[in-house]
Amino acid sequence: MLWSDPEDEPPKELRDTQEMLRRLGLLMALAAVLTMIVIGLR
Repeated sequence: MLWSDPEDEPPKELRDTQEMLRRLGLLMALAAVLTMIVIGLR
């Protein structure tokens, strides 16, 4: 290799996707907790 680039650095698109997936996971967890609370209160 003639140029030196950090191997462990993922491309920007991959990082954005991971961030979006993490936010989606958090939202899903919150929705599940809220659903369980609503079901438990009934």
